[in-house]
Amino acid sequence: MNRTFRNGLAIGILLIACVGPVAVAQEPASTSTVPARPVETKPAATPSVPAMPVPESIRAEGVPPVPASLSAELRRYQNIRTAVFQGWDDTRPRAVYITTRFADVPQVHHVPSPGAARRQLTFSDERILGVRPQPGHDRFLYSTDEGGGENYQLFLQDRAGGEPRRISEPKTRNTGPSWSPSGELLAWSSNARNGRDMDLYLASPADPHFRRLLKEVSGDWTVTDWSPDETKVVAEESISINESYIYIIDIETGKTTPITPRRADPKAEPVAAGDAMWSKDGKSIYYLTDRDSEHRRLVRRDLVAGGESVVTAGIPWDVESYDLSDDGTLIAAVANEDGVDALHVLNAATSERLPGRAIAPGQISGLAFRKGSHELGFTLSSAQGAPDVYSLDLDHDHTERWTDSEAGGLDTLSFVEPTLIHYPSYDDRKIPAFVYRPPAGRFPGPRPVLIDIHGGPESQFRPGFLGRLNVLVNDLGLVLIMPNVRGSSGYGKTYVKLDNGMLREGPVKDIGELLDWIADQPDLDKSRVGVSGGSYGGFMSLAVQTRYNDRIKAGIDVVGISNFVTFLKNTQGYRRDLRRAEYGDERDPAMRAFLERVSPLSQAGRIRTPILVVQGQNDPRVPISEAEQVVAAVRKNGVPVWYVVGKNEGHGFARKANQDYLQAVEVLFLRRYLLGEKE
Repeated sequence: MNRTFRNGLAIGILLIACVGPVAVAQEPASTSTVPARPVETKPAATPSVPAMPVPESIRAEGVPPVPASLSAELRRYQNIRTAVFQGWDDTRPRAVYITTRFADVPQVHHVPSPGAARRQLTFSDERILGVRPQPGHDRFLYSTDEGGGENYQLFLQDRAGGEPRRISEPKTRNTGPSWSPSGELLAWSSNARNGRDMDLYLASPADPHFRRLLKEVSGDWTVTDWSPDETKVVAEESISINESYIYIIDIETGKTTPITPRRADPKAEPVAAGDAMWSKDGKSIYYLTDRDSEHRRLVRRDLVAGGESVVTAGIPWDVESYDLSDDGTLIAAVANEDGVDALHVLNAATSERLPGRAIAPGQISGLAFRKGSHELGFTLSSAQGAPDVYSLDLDHDHTERWTDSEAGGLDTLSFVEPTLIHYPSYDDRKIPAFVYRPPAGRFPGPRPVLIDIHGGPESQFRPGFLGRLNVLVNDLGLVLIMPNVRGSSGYGKTYVKLDNGMLREGPVKDIGELLDWIADQPDLDKSRVGVSGGSYGGFMSLAVQTRYNDRIKAGIDVVGISNFVTFLKNTQGYRRDLRRAEYGDERDPAMRAFLERVSPLSQAGRIRTPILVVQGQNDPRVPISEAEQVVAAVRKNGVPVWYVVGKNEGHGFARKANQDYLQAVEVLFLRRYLLGEKE
């Protein structure tokens, strides 16, 4: 089973694989007073300079016409495809489900053997976010939403075709679908009861009328696996990235038994435990935890004799995903080693690490054993290779490539490999960052820099495939720097907590220290530095533009938080407490005053350089009000403000037509205001 994600099928939407510094979207309207927006205009092209048409799904304000010639230049970068492993089809000897995009949004495809032709199975107007093949059946479950709104809906689809059957209730959020071993029962989480709490439900595909509440909960719960005899499930309760708990639930009685008890003392250090999985004999449970460790390790809990043992004691990094072979003899685990993935194979009985396997370095996701074999399926990407589907036969140490996605005519081997640096910050802590430098022969002299900051904040930039972002390095000659400032995941639980609550200004100061590092590099131009970021990275971009306004030449804010108080008030209810655990509780007067002070909106008058703001109209995480209010405030400063809204997008642009237009706007913005090219 795929252990890559813990909260259902829909993750990584913000990453907008290979798009560039892009956007997030809306929620209930803010109660803050925002000046009326200017009348939307569609800029007309002059006869001598044909312009790229603005899609009907885009609202653009203050954005000049985009030359059609620029659109033509970017076309090869806009036709890079990817393929994502979504699971094995166990009704065939060797076949896989994947998602890939041939039109506007990703859809489900079936690949019967390595290198064989893909057959499209879904034809939705909306993106398909993930797939769960039904064990032992020619069917699969998929997750989708409408307009990026993240009210994920679950549908059951026959591989042969026909109308998909809705499993979930409309206008609700549904995550974490988990099939029983026989495929006869399905468990998942839904906020159908009150729009906030993620209760646990059961359904049977054989009986469309069978659907019942397994457990009513408070907060965010997810079923992660079933017992082999299908009488129990193991579930995770998530409080924050630093605190989560595991329980066993009897599906007949609802009896809930804690595996990792809640802390009795609220002042005690929280423990994270999750991604639990039953052993094949049903006598043990595996799960990931940072208990008694700086990093997340894989442990085994003996349900019969009691006691617990650490399986990955020899791996001094976060174990981020794992799977157990069908015969229970092998464990495959992926460790995040300073931002780069490493595959480890272990003997399940002894926890002994087996010799290394033939797999190219890169980012690994979707790890899953094929039933009745020691063959692993996964998605692999690298700086010079788009995400594609591979398998690894551990018995013969043999890797096969299942998909070979088109690269739009580009030579991906010409794409730049990053350099990992660790620069000193204000408290002598070393901050990791990945640096992409353009070819010196083509771009001599000190180069302009774009600092791109990831979202989360409990996330991490990983040096996988940049895709469309490669145009900034290969064609514009920019140096890209991707820092993992304090608060990022992947470097231990101490590091990830260094920005919590009242420590929010720490990561902003980390960027100030990065600006000092840039100034000391002879090949970098300290007078031409831009900053961009999405979601929490959008907050960071805005904060850097206010705090270091004399050192930043241009800024991009994609679905960013501009005011923590209005953000916490208006973000969807199912997220609010999770975000308070990270940012602080705005209902506390002292914390509210602090959040108001450090919010970029409070200091928007200090933004004196050109800014591009990008937002999804339907964003449930960061409401569109966050963008509207910062755009209105910065316009008063008399600086260029470009504002792009995706009318049918959420927390990031997912549709190709919108992505294409946005990329052209971003490149035009950076050419004009960072490179200094004339209009």
